[in-house]
Amino acid sequence: MKQFIAFIKKEFYHIFRDVRTMLILLGMPIAQIIIFGFAITTEVTNIRIAVYDLSKDVSTRQIIQKLEANKYFTLAMYLNNPEEINKVMEEGKVNMVLVFDSDFHTNMLHTGEASVQVIVDATDPNQASTITNYVTNLLTQYQQETSTQRAAAFRINPQIRMLYNPQMEGAYNFVPGVMGMILMLICAMMTSIAIVREKERGSMEILLASPIKPIFIIVSKAVPYFVLSIINLSTILMLSVFVLKVPISGSLLLIISASLLFILVALLFGLLISNVVQTQVAAMLISGMGLMLPTMLLSGMMFPVESMPPLLQWIASVMPARWYIQAIKKLMIQGVDGIYVIKEFTIMLIMILFLLVVSIRTFKMRK
Repeated sequence: MKQFIAFIKKEFYHIFRDVRTMLILLGMPIAQIIIFGFAITTEVTNIRIAVYDLSKDVSTRQIIQKLEANKYFTLAMYLNNPEEINKVMEEGKVNMVLVFDSDFHTNMLHTGEASVQVIVDATDPNQASTITNYVTNLLTQYQQETSTQRAAAFRINPQIRMLYNPQMEGAYNFVPGVMGMILMLICAMMTSIAIVREKERGSMEILLASPIKPIFIIVSKAVPYFVLSIINLSTILMLSVFVLKVPISGSLLLIISASLLFILVALLFGLLISNVVQTQVAAMLISGMGLMLPTMLLSGMMFPVESMPPLLQWIASVMPARWYIQAIKKLMIQGVDGIYVIKEFTIMLIMILFLLVVSIRTFKMRK
């Protein structure tokens, strides 16, 4: 029995001495429960709205005040002309625009009916349906509350307009997300494993002793996966267009450019991982589990980032997949011009430079 207890103590000592094992055993459950608990929600909050009010009467002001007081909505701006509607939607500044008809209050009093146009970004059909339900319920509530105060009943007719995806096709939303997840996992995982495999076999030291500079040896490992990722990108785009019937509304050249930038980010992630681990198992855990869950949950692929707590929104802002998926949705589904994706392109370029510098420094430190 004493020997059995001694073996148990030995195993505990081994676990406690291994910091990475302790992080996996104790840190991963905490991270997962926080991410799953706050990120996975069907509730949509912080819906950014813009208002184009042609009437500017007492009724429209009351409705706008109810929207501002509602926890789901955030009044982002007032619009002064109809040309601004498409612009603010393409720039991603708002999720919804309310357009009140002229003489809104007068129509309610004299004809018993008034109309308000609800324009929603439907690139995410589930989110768009939730937003329209929120708005419809709020207008119905206002209608009921006001009708009890007046002798004559009236009705508000919300005219729903689903922008970019009027058919409410689910593929319009998940195709950009799947593109980001596939490219991230393939590039990061395969690159990190390929380099770590050389370390485990002991052949990395031989390669480093050759006349070729070490950085070229590392880059040569990444080039085949860069080429394979381009093939995967072509396959995904063709399947999306010809099988899933997802249109390419914007510039194909910009879509390819954004994808190549993201591929480079993912490859550099894999190189960085390969510099800090020594085994293929560790590389698989970090590049697989460590990147897959955050990419799925914090990139906007499945759940809107705006509905997450501020801490998770900050974490999501450093996820490369978030900016890539956001750019692809704008280019592929919304069909915007290149000027509206400058922010996403700039962020990915900064990430490339940052990861390149860190990867080179960590590589030199270890050699």
